[in-house]
Amino acid sequence: MVDAGVDDTAIEVFSHYYRLLEHGETGMIAEDTIEPLDMPALADVEVADDVAAEALSKTAVIKLNGGLGTSMGMDRAKSLLCVRRGLSFLDIIARQILHLRSQYDAKLPLLLMNSFRTSSDTMAALERYDDLPLSELPLEFVQSKEPKLRASDLTPVDFAEDPDLEWCPPGHGDIYPALLGSGLLDELLDAGYRYVFVSNSDNLGAVPDPRVAGWFAESGAPFAIEAVRRTASDKKGGHFARRKSDGRIVLRESAQTRDEDQSALADLDRHRYMSTNNLWFDLAAMKKTLTEREGVLGLPLIRNVKTVDPADSSTEKVVQIETAMGAAIEVFDGAVTIEVGRDRFIPVKTTNDLLVLRSDIYAIGQDFVLDQVATDVPFVDLDGSFYKLVGDFDRRFPEGAPSLKDAETFRVRGDWTFKKDVKVVGAVELEEGTSAQRVEPGTVLGS
Repeated sequence: MVDAGVDDTAIEVFSHYYRLLEHGETGMIAEDTIEPLDMPALADVEVADDVAAEALSKTAVIKLNGGLGTSMGMDRAKSLLCVRRGLSFLDIIARQILHLRSQYDAKLPLLLMNSFRTSSDTMAALERYDDLPLSELPLEFVQSKEPKLRASDLTPVDFAEDPDLEWCPPGHGDIYPALLGSGLLDELLDAGYRYVFVSNSDNLGAVPDPRVAGWFAESGAPFAIEAVRRTASDKKGGHFARRKSDGRIVLRESAQTRDEDQSALADLDRHRYMSTNNLWFDLAAMKKTLTEREGVLGLPLIRNVKTVDPADSSTEKVVQIETAMGAAIEVFDGAVTIEVGRDRFIPVKTTNDLLVLRSDIYAIGQDFVLDQVATDVPFVDLDGSFYKLVGDFDRRFPEGAPSLKDAETFRVRGDWTFKKDVKVVGAVELEEGTSAQRVEPGTVLGS
């Protein structure tokens, strides 16, 4: 890591987690050590307009932009994917920020946490926005990298076919030591900012909303996370809970759940809330805690077992040491959560999600905020054999997504190509045929 130019803070953090891994730490959170968490809803909170505007003027925005979208067959930043009208995730994010700056007369700096694999493509894509960077702050900082470890003996793996694959980013929990090690934490404080709003670049619902900023400012909390109610599609995902031993809020990810606790993980009545990965923190509180802990917040370890080449399951098994940024909620005394609407949580993890985003479920207004125009978001399930990878997906929707605003469910089995102006109504399932099939222009599927 020294030879690769990784900074001292990142090396100290990696060393901390490597020692835990050596001693058999798994990061598991047992069900009998936690209890369900309840929380207030943003819909029930009153925030004065002047409080909201003042809070936004003291806020900096960080977008996590280190993901390559490898699960969708991509080899560059997922945020470069086209969403609508020739605009990518990055285009829409940039325009959201520029609109808010104009509307609220706020500086509202945008900073991207890129990985060593996404930095160059991302910065090139943003060159068209001359007024996006601020003179006193950089537009990006790069998260650290760490060696992938052989699952057999925890030594760094060798992969001569592509040495870059010997390295991985250390999960989005790296944001905190990366801010400290890069000096950006001090730069933000010196420039007069007090709050930071962080979210994923693939979640276009995560707008730095003044009302949420005002709520956080008035709460006086050092750290907060926006939560949503879990649904049937979230049964395998993480959730919030309260730790019995000290009463602190914890975020338990699926990778931290024991086999015997899987039924409790899936119980939507017991654990009702999940993280949006939209979080807020007080810069001074973060600086104080990181300094006291020498850059190591002590987030729970996530032991992620993969193959050295994620696209080739036959390659050697490796362990990636990761942490989740939302897990920092347990570090800060007085940290809080708040329930927000699903309109602030529109992540794109699969081509199913991408189809919904490209359809007429959402309208994009002059403020570039996504507005859900359909009553409900339909459940979409495309055949992974033909639609999982973005290239294959695009070839089968050559003239755009079908209309889904009147759909309830849309399941596609087999190889179907959709022509222009197709409309899906109600519950629709297309069956697999003996050969490739297509849906003709103007077809209405369902009734």
